[in-house]
Amino acid sequence: MKINVDFDKCKSNALCMAEAPEVFEVRDDNFLYILDENPSEELQAQVREAARVCPTQAITLSD
Repeated sequence: MKINVDFDKCKSNALCMAEAPEVFEVRDDNFLYILDENPSEELQAQVREAARVCPTQAITLSD
């Protein structure tokens, strides 16, 4: 799995970070950072949920 984020769409609301904090982080500068662009299989369900709850649909996943 590879994570792609359209940073033009991303509003850094941290819903993805709430679902997968090992993978997504919104820092004090209010920007989203991807901590692991290719998460392990154990984290993939959380990452899929993070993409699903993104209100701007800025997160896309590819295999």
